Amino acid sequence: MVYPPVGILSLAVSFPSVIRRNDYYVEKYPELVTQAEQKSLAKMFSLVGGIPSNEFELEMMPYLSDPFRGTVERRVLSLGESSLTLEYRAAKDALDAAKLSTDDVDLLLVASFLPEQIGFGNAAFLARQLGLQCGAWNLDATCASTPVSLQTACALVQAGGYRNALVVISCTYSRFFDENDTLSWFFSDGAGAFVVSSLKPNQGILGTKTVNTSILCDQFFFKLMEDEQGKQQLRMQVTKGTNKVISETAASLLHTCCEGAISAAGITLEQIDFFIFNTASAWFASFCTRVLGIHPERTINVYPLYANIGPALTVANLYHAAHLGKIRENDLVLIYGFGAASSASASVIRWSNVALGPVPVNETDSIVKSSETKSIIPC
Repeated sequence: MVYPPVGILSLAVSFPSVIRRNDYYVEKYPELVTQAEQKSLAKMFSLVGGIPSNEFELEMMPYLSDPFRGTVERRVLSLGESSLTLEYRAAKDALDAAKLSTDDVDLLLVASFLPEQIGFGNAAFLARQLGLQCGAWNLDATCASTPVSLQTACALVQAGGYRNALVVISCTYSRFFDENDTLSWFFSDGAGAFVVSSLKPNQGILGTKTVNTSILCDQFFFKLMEDEQGKQQLRMQVTKGTNKVISETAASLLHTCCEGAISAAGITLEQIDFFIFNTASAWFASFCTRVLGIHPERTINVYPLYANIGPALTVANLYHAAHLGKIRENDLVLIYGFGAASSASASVIRWSNVALGPVPVNETDSIVKSSETKSIIPC
């Protein structure tokens, strides 16, 4: 069956106003930095016996002497900011870039990790802020939410039930960690949005492959705890041995999804012009290029700019790759992401003339610097 060309029409990103660099923690928590190797972040990313046993651990090795494990900058919510404020800004910018009004939106898909309230996703709340009258659905695939949402939106538009679907992705990890927990050094906040619509012939989504990640079901969980004032708060917990499970499964998931999507698209790995990975660690992009056997210049790594912003990383990598001219119209692009206790997913798309939202405030200098320094953005 020949499907109509459907894919990304516009793309935007949104980040909190607070930027925290490593010197913030060095100055505020000097003892914690000194003792970092006995704390949670180092325990999560370490080697048993000191010898790497797979590609993931091999690429992780250079970062083990750094107490921050390669993290450089993080975006953190300030007072008055929330996942909804980030989502709203990204959504508005994506619509403006596409030259669409809210009346043109037929469906809103929202993946918030995690939503602002327990029990309800952000979709209806964001629809209210945007003034949308269409359906508003919540979608959850943890850190694989971007490719899964892209697949879902494209399928719905291709089926003819909708013309324009607005997809919004956010991650606000800072709400679930205390900053004196070294794991917080690894996490960050951000959001992105894109409009899925009809495109020129032969553009848009060409093939997909998704599998579940039930093998990672027991590695991350949330616990209800009380703060010093007795207020209940959700706190994210990481199981001992998580790095081992991730490192032993990451290559297989990557191969399965990427090769499956490429096969479904009817092309070869060599035909892919650019790769977008969910760069949730400083070394994940280099791990992916090693496993797939591709040149590092065929991908991008925005981890130094944002740290781990979960599913929003995929949108951020897409945005900056397009902004820097690394992706051009009609390029073949492979997008891959995987999330714990959810799915791993890849999509092959032929890039359209995607309209980009504005460069976020406070980031122009970082982006210019990063594009000139190969150790920051290119893998």
